[in-house]
Amino acid sequence: MSSATAAVPLEAKPLSEVERVVDTFIAPTKTFTDIRRSASWWLPFVLMAISSFALVFVVEKKLGMEKVVENQMALSPKQAAKLDALPPDQRAAQMETIVKFNRMISYAYPVVALIIAAIMAGVLLGTFNFGFGAELTFNRCLAVTLYSWLPGILKALIAILVVSIGGAEGFTFQNPVASNFSALVDPSSHFLYAMASSIDLFTIWTLVLAGIGYSCLTRIKRGTCMAVVFGWWAVVVLGGAAIGAMFA
Repeated sequence: MSSATAAVPLEAKPLSEVERVVDTFIAPTKTFTDIRRSASWWLPFVLMAISSFALVFVVEKKLGMEKVVENQMALSPKQAAKLDALPPDQRAAQMETIVKFNRMISYAYPVVALIIAAIMAGVLLGTFNFGFGAELTFNRCLAVTLYSWLPGILKALIAILVVSIGGAEGFTFQNPVASNFSALVDPSSHFLYAMASSIDLFTIWTLVLAGIGYSCLTRIKRGTCMAVVFGWWAVVVLGGAAIGAMFA
């Protein structure tokens, strides 16, 4: 009887929401395995929303949205030249509209991010289910996406610190922290700049976590899951860089 009992594997202890967040950084396999039990994703979303609001608030207070828009415009000389060619009153009105739009998008970013996460979850759901015969659900895929995005909170906190101490005159929301290769590329070379800024420490961290997550949920080899995740990322980056270069 005792030997038979010992042969039965013990089930992993269910994790609390807080434990899952912590384990994402120190023991990600535990977090993503627990998603098989519960596909809850509300806590990482709430934490990311709070960090996003905090970053926008600090940037507004320390730099001002007008400065952020000017920094972003500096990366697109052609658009900046068109704006500068307008009469002063029209330029001021146009700038005011652009600033208001950017402010609205910045504060609404958590909602936009959730929509993007849902699209990503749907794409990966289809890829793994139809391409590899997995049996994933949408909620589990969405949970993997949002938990894998948790390193973005650290990025936001670093950006808040840098802006608070006055070291971010060239700040943009698209590239808030110097954690990528964009500093090595001329911003006017739009395609190369977009590619360089995409090769980001926190982005790579996120992709690795997503690969671990899908390997935990599907039993597919981790290397294969990594290839799928990084492959879709490469498609999005190359496509986005090409489109951005066309309209720059």
